[in-house]
Amino acid sequence: MTSINFEVKDQIAFITLNRPDKLNAFNREMAMMLQQRLDECQQDKNIRCVYLTGAGKAFCAGQDLSEVVQTDGEIVNKMLREQYNPIVWKIRMMEKPVVGAINGVAAGAGANMALACDVVIATQSSYFTQAFSKIGLVPDCGGTFILPRFIGWQRASALMMLADKISAEEAEKMGMLYKTYTDETFLQESVKIAEKLSKMPTRSLAMIKHALNFSVSNTFEQQLKVEDVFQQKAVETHDYKEGVKAFLEKRVPEYTGE
Repeated sequence: MTSINFEVKDQIAFITLNRPDKLNAFNREMAMMLQQRLDECQQDKNIRCVYLTGAGKAFCAGQDLSEVVQTDGEIVNKMLREQYNPIVWKIRMMEKPVVGAINGVAAGAGANMALACDVVIATQSSYFTQAFSKIGLVPDCGGTFILPRFIGWQRASALMMLADKISAEEAEKMGMLYKTYTDETFLQESVKIAEKLSKMPTRSLAMIKHALNFSVSNTFEQQLKVEDVFQQKAVETHDYKEGVKAFLEKRVPEYTGE
């Protein structure tokens, strides 16, 4: 049994973390295989959206602690450099939308990996926790960067220090995710979102994603320049021309991602 299930259907890459007996906690094999699959998604022009979820009752419980029983700082640093940092970087740099379909617990690195996705949706029974402080660690996977920007400094600080469990509905109200769905409708509704994104002008979506990446550190003046650059590129795409033409002809546009 592979630790990452991978299937491409209707231009959507379905990536499933597949260690359900460990609540999809990461070992090195799973982390490296996920990186490989993300690279494939980036390179394959036939893939127009990525759908990331977990098998069984969890999305991801973070790191499998059986791999880090030694208290050697270099081991943990190596894991960050070689496993986790590349994963969240690939998600944020992916020139295609990434849907984080949170089907259960998202803890530690799993929680912050979820937050790095472009559209985060969750089942009502799922929850998030910044579990790092419980074992004397610091949030990673970009959590200290992303979470305060989503929910504010004070809430992020409290969640990271107290390691509280936050339900999906609470997370939605805080601004950590886009929407929650009942457990019964979650799969259908989350796949609908991926299908919609896959049919949109994905070059434009990629530029929106990159513009948002720039926005977190830019001044307002700098961001206006970023928008100017990306808008010029967007105007030159086939999909922009198709979108305008379809609008004028009062028909549904057929986007190609070009």
